[in-house]
Parts: sequence; structure tokens; C-alpha cells
Amino acid sequence: MRNMTIDGDRLWSTLMETAAFGGTPKGGIRRLSLTDEDKLVRDWFAKACRAAGCSVTIDRLGNMFARRPGQIDTLPPICIGSHLDTQPTGGKFDGVLGVLAGLEVLRTLEDAGYRTNAPIEVVNWTNEEGSRFAPAMLASGAYAGVFDVPSVLARKDAAGISIEAELERIGYAGDQPVGGRPISAMFELHIEQGPILDAEELDIGIVTGVQAMRWYELVLTGSDAHAGSTPMTMRRDALVAASDIVRLVRDVALAHAPLGLGTVGLIEARPGSRNVIPGEVFLTIDLRHPSDDVLERMEAELLDRARTLAAAAGIGLRSERIWKAPAIAFDPALNQHVRATVERLRLSHREIVSGAGHDAANIAKVAPTTMIFVPCRDGISHNEAEDTSPKACADGAAALLGAVLSFDATLQAGAPTA
Repeated sequence: MRNMTIDGDRLWSTLMETAAFGGTPKGGIRRLSLTDEDKLVRDWFAKACRAAGCSVTIDRLGNMFARRPGQIDTLPPICIGSHLDTQPTGGKFDGVLGVLAGLEVLRTLEDAGYRTNAPIEVVNWTNEEGSRFAPAMLASGAYAGVFDVPSVLARKDAAGISIEAELERIGYAGDQPVGGRPISAMFELHIEQGPILDAEELDIGIVTGVQAMRWYELVLTGSDAHAGSTPMTMRRDALVAASDIVRLVRDVALAHAPLGLGTVGLIEARPGSRNVIPGEVFLTIDLRHPSDDVLERMEAELLDRARTLAAAAGIGLRSERIWKAPAIAFDPALNQHVRATVERLRLSHREIVSGAGHDAANIAKVAPTTMIFVPCRDGISHNEAEDTSPKACADGAAALLGAVLSFDATLQAGAPTA
């Protein structure tokens, strides 16, 4: 294994270049999955990977795999990846850093003329964010068998447009099957999306796992009525009932503090007129906790109390859990490769659990997997103000390259991969 060095300036330049695809006036990115902006960055990524000596294949869900051959090309690939889609008001680094740092690894290997034992594949997973097509991490989930491919293709956005239709429209409905092939290991580099590394002034987070999370959709049904002629005591206002449930979500999370988390991120009051009492409200709930058992109790408490609140107000309630992601523990052996690398590079570090969901959590179900975090300023993410430094990106990419090469050195034909 040679002493190869990441080109931090080149990595930063690619981050800034791709930020133009869907760039916002406030300096963030709006690049929802399978939009025209997503097509532009996908086209750019495919071209850049081919220029770095890779072949690019695409599966039925638009997952992109840039493959650099290995000396023993029959070995399962070592995968590096994340996602290029963003939130509606996303930043420049969430997901993007993991993909472009993978590209920088490919470029570094190509510049050095170094051939790894196993093939290296950099992956762009489709629809990680879940902001256009819910739930999140659909395509990596299908790869890992969490979702079936037909149901993912049939998912529709708020305008009624399906994933299948948009893949066809932007030219990324690939011909490769989804999943069903072995991976030697999966590494994902990501900004922390939380304040710990930044507050503690640490360079690297060695991610030991991802907390459990669940998503719900609720519909509250009251009665549309005239705002000027319906007495307050005779109203069945679905939005008032929804406000009680928003507070309930907070209360349930606080009851399981400091690790319990609860968020209502989307509310739609219908029919949406200034002088009509809302007769129906749609809202979403996100619950999280590192313990599956505690999260189960949080769910039971939330739904039981929500039904009681709605019934007392004469409001109908329909609820559906649309996503359940159990707590994930990452591979200790891969984490040891990360730890040895950052110690060799003299980067300060700590172990950390991810509060956010990531594609790596799905892939951990089918292959040895781990993640590397770098700090983001003030822990701000899913926000146009999301920021990190060129040094943090370069440090993360150097840790990624070193850990991948360290793991690759353990591989040989017929040897176990974990």
C-alpha cells in the first residue's frame, strides 16, 4: 500500500462545482430526487467517474455504481457512497461529500496508478432524503431487501408523479437488477449533522451505529365550516386537534429525554381557505431513539394519547406507520480500520452514534458497513446554512482512503471479507 495523499483542493472544487446544480440564492442546494437538477448532477458524476478510469452501471432504481477494477476482480467490491439528492432547502455537504469523497478516492488511486485487490465501487443511492418520495432511503432499502422494487417504483410525490415515471423521464431507469450481489464492505463518509464534533473540536467521528427511527402519517378529520357563522363551541376544527398532537409529540419525546426525539415536520390544513374552519389536517411525525424497545414504548404512548385527544374533540383520526428503521450497529472490524487510520494520520477522534438515518444503515443488513463523520459548523444541517471546512472534508476523505486501503490489504482470493 503506497503513501497516497488526497487532493483537498480538488475535492473542495468538485463540491463547489456540483453545488451549482440546484444552487439557491442563500448558498444551499434544492436538488430533489429525480428532478432536472438531479439529472444534471448525475450526468456530471458519471462523466467524472469515467474520466477517472471507471465503468458506470445503473440499476432499475437509478442507483449509480462507478467501478474501478481490482487486481482480483472476482472479489466482491468495496463500496464507498452516499447520495446526491438534497432537502428542499438543503446544504452543500449532506450526502454530497460522501459521493464526491469517493470520487476523490478513485482519482487518487488513478493518479498513483495503484490497483487495489478488490474492485472499488462508488455509489450514488437514489432518494436518500425522502423529501420528494417518502420514506427516506428507498433505493438502498430495496438493495438490502427492506422494500420490494415494484412498490418503490410505484411511489408517488405530492403531485402524483411516480418514481418509475421520473426515472424514465430523466434517463436513469437502468437495466441492472437491484441488489442480489455480495459486497466486501461499505464505507460512507458524511458530515455529522449534529453539534458534538464541532463543539468538542474533534476531526473525526467513528460511527458505531444509527439510532432507531419511525415515520408516521396522520389524517385528522373534523368538519369544514364558515369561520364567521360557526360558534366556537360548535366547531370540529381539525387544525386545533392537530396542534394538540404537535405538543403531544414534543411531550412524548421529552418524557424519554435526553435521547428521545419527536418531530412534526409537515402539516397541511384543508381545504386551505382563510375563512373556512379546517375540516381535515394531514401531518407527519418522526420519532427516534437509540433503543428499539424504548421507541416501541414511545410509539404506543403517542398513538394511544393521540386517539384519546382526537376522540375528546370529536375528531376522526387515521394513522399509518410508513417506515420503521431499527437501530443499527456497524461492523467493529471496519471501525478498527478507521481507528487505525485516523491515529496514523494524527486526527483527533471519538466514537459516536448517528442520530440521522443514512443509506449505510440499510446496507449494514447485507454487508459489513461503517461510517466516518466530519464536523459541521454548529451542527446545522438540512438547512442552506449547512457548512464545514475544506480541511474537514480533506481529513474525512483521507480517513476514508486510508481505511479502505487498510481493509483491502486484508483481502485475497477466497479469504473471508469480515
